Amino acid sequence: MASTPTPRSHPEHRFDAATAAARTESQDRSEEGESATASAPLLDVQLVVIAKAPVAGKVKTRLCPPCTPEEAALIAESALRDTLAAVAGTPARRHVLAVDGEPGAWLPNGFDVIHQRGAGLDERLANAFDDCFAHSPGPVVIVGMDTPQLHSSDLLAAATVLQTEAPLSQETPGGRAVLGPAEDGGYWLIGLDRHLPTAIRGVPMSEPHTGRAQADRLIGLGYAIQQLRPLLDVDAYPDAQRVAGALPESQFASAVDAVQRRIANLGPALR
Repeated sequence: MASTPTPRSHPEHRFDAATAAARTESQDRSEEGESATASAPLLDVQLVVIAKAPVAGKVKTRLCPPCTPEEAALIAESALRDTLAAVAGTPARRHVLAVDGEPGAWLPNGFDVIHQRGAGLDERLANAFDDCFAHSPGPVVIVGMDTPQLHSSDLLAAATVLQTEAPLSQETPGGRAVLGPAEDGGYWLIGLDRHLPTAIRGVPMSEPHTGRAQADRLIGLGYAIQQLRPLLDVDAYPDAQRVAGALPESQFASAVDAVQRRIANLGPALR
């Protein structure tokens, strides 16, 4: 049975894949994208962030060392905040957080909250799709919390793929799908205009071939797939440094910079 979404309110607190791929991570790109998003029409999609609550010792453990568990959690929180901001800034029919744990002050207003269900990531993704399609029909796009460089233009591109009115061929009876490939072989975004029970369940996750396996599964089920630009998942500390360098004005960069300053103050003998 699908879980019941509950509104979350915190008191304090064809545009195509080639176009998105041409975007850079610079502040200029961000400002241009925000201006374009402000005038964009409401997208008839559900935009979902699937995330783990940023609790020290339970998230981003591969950043340790050089990070402490507390620093790793702050980096995870900043990545999540930047991701949620990009999603919240994209006009859509519904914004959703599918969370493992409990939401905190990092969650902005305007998101419905559903709790993740399932053992592996494949089950959790599939169940999040189930819950969203049970709430209302229409395309659903899910992104993770490991790509703070995500931009509204990426979400607009994904929604456009799923909302196109061009007829499908007889070879693609499953519907439309969109994938955002990750540089490590996984994927940072998946969107479907309809959900089949076996679209994700059983696909091996967190493997170098996950993205290819997911694409093969969807193609085998008759989906017509388009891909967005590749992004770097933040898994290890060098990944965090690389992404932070491309996003100097972000909350994510501030969190990584704080770790860098601490390491610099230790002295060579203690690094």
